[in-house]
Amino acid sequence: MATRKKAESIEDDFMEEVKKSLDDAERLMREAAETTGDKATEMREAAMRSLRQTRERLHDTQEAIVEKGREAAKATDHYVHDNPWQAIGVAGIVGLLFGMLVSRK
Repeated sequence: MATRKKAESIEDDFMEEVKKSLDDAERLMREAAETTGDKATEMREAAMRSLRQTRERLHDTQEAIVEKGREAAKATDHYVHDNPWQAIGVAGIVGLLFGMLVSRK
C-alpha cells in the first residue's frame, strides 16, 4: 500500500513539473511574440530549453515506467514458477469473475 501511495505521489509530482514547465514555455513564447530583437530571440531560446527539459523528463519517466514493468513481470514470473497451483487458482477465479461480468446483461 505504501508503494502505491509513493507511486501516486511521484506521479503527481511529475505531472506538476510537466505542467509548470509547459506553462513556463508557453509564457515565454507569448512574451517572445510580443517582443522583437535580441530579447525575443533570448525568450524563444529559453522556451525551447524548457521544452527540451520537459521532453527529457518525459523520456526519463518512460524509462522508469518500463523498468518497473519489467520488474513486475519478473516478480510475477518468479511467483508463478514458485507457486504454480496458486497461480492457476487465481487465474481461474479471475477468469470466472471476468466471465460473469461479461455475461451480465
